[in-house]
Amino acid sequence: MFNKVLIANRGEIALRVIRTCKELGLKTVAVYSEADKNSLHVTFADEAVCIGPTFSKDSYLKIPSIISAAQITGADAIHPGYGFLAENASFSEICGESNIKFIGPSPDMISMMGDKSAAKDTMKKSGVPVIPGSDGIVPHLQDGKKMAQEIGYPVIIKASAGGGGKGMRIVWEESEFENAFKTAKVEAEAAFANGDVYIEKFIENPRHIEIQILGDQFGNVYHYGERDCSVQRRHQKLIEEAPSPIIDADLRQRMGEAAIRGAKAVNYEGVGTIEFLVDKHKNFYFMEMNTRIQVEHPVTEMVYDVDLIRQQILVAMGKEVETLPKEPTGHSIEFRINAEDPEHNFRPSPGKIESLHFPGGFGVRVDSHIYQSYVIPPYYDSLIAKLIVWGKNREHAINRAKRALEEFTVEGIKTTIDFHLKVLEDERFLSGKFDTSFLDSFLKNKH
Repeated sequence: MFNKVLIANRGEIALRVIRTCKELGLKTVAVYSEADKNSLHVTFADEAVCIGPTFSKDSYLKIPSIISAAQITGADAIHPGYGFLAENASFSEICGESNIKFIGPSPDMISMMGDKSAAKDTMKKSGVPVIPGSDGIVPHLQDGKKMAQEIGYPVIIKASAGGGGKGMRIVWEESEFENAFKTAKVEAEAAFANGDVYIEKFIENPRHIEIQILGDQFGNVYHYGERDCSVQRRHQKLIEEAPSPIIDADLRQRMGEAAIRGAKAVNYEGVGTIEFLVDKHKNFYFMEMNTRIQVEHPVTEMVYDVDLIRQQILVAMGKEVETLPKEPTGHSIEFRINAEDPEHNFRPSPGKIESLHFPGGFGVRVDSHIYQSYVIPPYYDSLIAKLIVWGKNREHAINRAKRALEEFTVEGIKTTIDFHLKVLEDERFLSGKFDTSFLDSFLKNKH
């Protein structure tokens, strides 16, 4: 058990965790950089501690400063949110050594699932379908060429320690392999201080489907259906929905059971996602596991009537899962509202919010840390709000989303609001017949 939670994060997720902690009767501590002193998570927490200068490496990523803030304030638990230190095994370990409960998986679980080649091997042994490819890292160019010939082009080279599209190269034919292999290793080393790469068969035009899982300390693991995250730009998700338009009850059950097998193989505790690629024949393949809460968790909350952050905290307290999964009800879609200019290649648009109005009404939720006159700093992720809608079915959710996006007003900066409205006019999106290449072709058509 614990009584005071330090939230080692910023923005909307910090505020989201603070709200649930207060509902559970827990005291909260916000940490903030000098650039975030006027942020809402600082205002609404019971206590707040400045942990350093503007840049993340000097503040939100500085483990000694965060541990010191917890010790000074008497916080006996830390919630990492997502991003920053959420999947840092060393941080989880240091929390334990400091007698502070890390609200997330153990260091071993994070390490095992964070190394993508090791995670793939674990899943394979658990009977979870995996994409054909190397059994582990591919250290040498010639080994890579041989592997690519065996599994057949196209192949994809991926950073073993990475994510977000860094250290990743698609190779369509052998003549391109050497340059792609060397580039991926250099990029992986620069991004993750680890140049290891592995090779997989490239699944053309797949859907990106993730299964939400929750495990407790008693060996129970449950799944709360799937989220479709196929609308993404450069491997960054922009629109997510639950349930997926292409997943039927039988496929949901098979993917859910596979995800549970994979999670049980590592005695998983806490919230997490098992991510799959689904091809046009509805074959599914394990891609990676995320050992944290996801940005898009609200769509699952809406269709399964579950507070995932509450469940995460209760499990960390040693309690059994409170809200067991049932059949999904209705349809939910999340739109990431970013401070970006879609007309100019989504370049960041920091600055002062001159005017702000959030949409409302039945089935509309906004998770955000912004307010009128708030100045968006240029140093962090551009996500400023998440619009989540629920409808009786997908068509109803889309109509509600259009109405809510039209109500959503942010003046003084550029945002992705109008971009989302344009996506909602696209026939491929409306029909549900799209894949991970959808946004690339959508943007080409718009220009």
